[in-house]
Amino acid sequence: MQHPVSPYTANDHTTNRCAVRAIQALELNVVVCLNARCLTQEQPTSDEDDARMPDPRSIPATELWSPEDLETIRARYRAERDKRLRPDGTAQYLQTADELAAYADDPWSDPPAAREPVTDEIDAVVLGAGFSGLLAGAHLRKAGLSRIRLVDTAGGVGGTWYWNRYPGVACDIESYIYLPLLEEVGGMPSRKYAPGWEIRQHAERIAEHFDLGRDALLHTAVTSLHWDDELSRWHVRTDHGDAFTARYAVISSGLFGSPKLPGIPGIDRFEGRAFHTSRWDYDCTGGSEDVREYPGLRDKRVAIVGTGATSIQVVPTIAPDCGELLVVQRTPSTVDRRDDRPTDPDWWAEITKEPGWQRVRRDNFITLVTGGAAGEDLVQDQWTDTAPVRGRKLLMSGQRGTDPALAFEIADHQKMAEMRARVGEIVSDSRTATALQPWYRHLCKRPCFSDSYLQTFNRDNVRLVDTDGHGVERITPKGIVVAGTEHPVDVLIFGTGFEVGADAATRSGADIRGRAGLPLEKYWANGARTLHGATSRGFPNLIQLVSSRNVVSVNYGHILEDRAEHLGAMVAEAEKRSALIEPTEAAESAWSATISAKAIDTDAFQAECTPGYFNEEGKPRKRNERYGGNPVEFNELIRHWIEDGMDDVLSA
Repeated sequence: MQHPVSPYTANDHTTNRCAVRAIQALELNVVVCLNARCLTQEQPTSDEDDARMPDPRSIPATELWSPEDLETIRARYRAERDKRLRPDGTAQYLQTADELAAYADDPWSDPPAAREPVTDEIDAVVLGAGFSGLLAGAHLRKAGLSRIRLVDTAGGVGGTWYWNRYPGVACDIESYIYLPLLEEVGGMPSRKYAPGWEIRQHAERIAEHFDLGRDALLHTAVTSLHWDDELSRWHVRTDHGDAFTARYAVISSGLFGSPKLPGIPGIDRFEGRAFHTSRWDYDCTGGSEDVREYPGLRDKRVAIVGTGATSIQVVPTIAPDCGELLVVQRTPSTVDRRDDRPTDPDWWAEITKEPGWQRVRRDNFITLVTGGAAGEDLVQDQWTDTAPVRGRKLLMSGQRGTDPALAFEIADHQKMAEMRARVGEIVSDSRTATALQPWYRHLCKRPCFSDSYLQTFNRDNVRLVDTDGHGVERITPKGIVVAGTEHPVDVLIFGTGFEVGADAATRSGADIRGRAGLPLEKYWANGARTLHGATSRGFPNLIQLVSSRNVVSVNYGHILEDRAEHLGAMVAEAEKRSALIEPTEAAESAWSATISAKAIDTDAFQAECTPGYFNEEGKPRKRNERYGGNPVEFNELIRHWIEDGMDDVLSA
């Protein structure tokens, strides 16, 4: 097939510098002795691939790499990408609807009790009760609002941490910087990377601290938000027949709410037990979040489809209790050290004694992860040792000259060489180790971290079923078929992620209409039109906390808290002035110009990556609607704007 133009071409310096900016930006999609052994192992491929697959033995030791040598690695990356590309892109996945609707059922709460429709007047409605919605509610409360209604389809608060209760679930960002409002609400995380139940409890503490359960509607979905110019209110309707009004409406629908399933033929014919990891079936497996033993799997043949961040945690947790565990892989993840440990109370008392400690620690982390400079690394984990971080250090050292593209690419390949070497050092069976080695740029996929996942493949009852990039061929009533071979299975687990590509205008699932009945989807048809990604002209008192026209980060909790503070400042000033929150046309246009000027073109980089949710399964979007600076820079911009009075978003 014809390859898209490579962002790595050594003699194309303009494109190369675009690639550097892309690498620096890619942390938002995300998170030593070099061992050349990983570059010299033979790579088993299909006969068709053998002719075009570069021989890894032609790749020199990392310290000798030159621009010409790098082309061998680039070719290998492209070959791995090409065999995974599918013409249907994201359409290869299925929604959990119709005959597959049971995969999205809520196993964590009783069915909702019948209730009368709610028909009242409130100050604010917040769509979503995950951390985004909870933080919005907290800052609305701080702004002086009394009646704040969180609405969520779940049976409790916590968002992704409400749904995801699978064995081994934990945060992959340090909990001391991930947990929002930790300094204010209090509590000491038990570990550097807190387990899921503890994170959910923190969400519940936020709800209790700010009394956000009082007016909440759970097991409920908002179906429409329509602005009434005469009343200066939003008319809100839900799937339970509720019809109430609100002065403010906040869209805080999270990114990881709806599970997705692979569109494998026969998925609805399987006769065993099958479920998605975000709706873990403890009735089938036994055990619980507290009891990490799974007697229901002891005599079972279990298959887990997917090897992303979720499966990295599930596999080593359930493996000891499975009769046989098949790990079905399309593309291997990078698996770096995790180095988790309990929180030492004395250390905790020391680091938390100064007010503002959490923001200092967060800003330090995000500065380093985005390739910036800091006097010290406070977090000291593998997120602050990504390829872009190394690239900046290599460039500053001058060891590879002054070409930033070359420095960043060499650093990237060195990091990936270490990732492949780590697999070879841990996994005993050479064929399994080879299949587990990742061949793509480091931040093409979200990095993973574990001190037990790779080791699990040394167990006698665990087997890797590598699909060579092609995925499962079909599902039969009794098992799965890969490359023509049927593997009998009793329990089938899908660790296949969530629907993350939904358009920001429609992600909430509600029909949103502003002045004169204008649909938000229509207003944003040619791209989101906002001020700071939060407000839009023609939609008064509607505030968005979604990842559009602002920044994102690997530490999503950090970004959400900054956005909620932004929201609170606008609402507090609007209340003080008796004003509406709605940007001027000039302000909205100026922000669009800022986005265009600072946008980082990641299209070429993403087009070279193996397919995944970062690049829309190999078909990256052409339009970039993210702020090109890092989160610390963006937050400073917002802080100065607030100090200047916010006049361009407040109208009488």
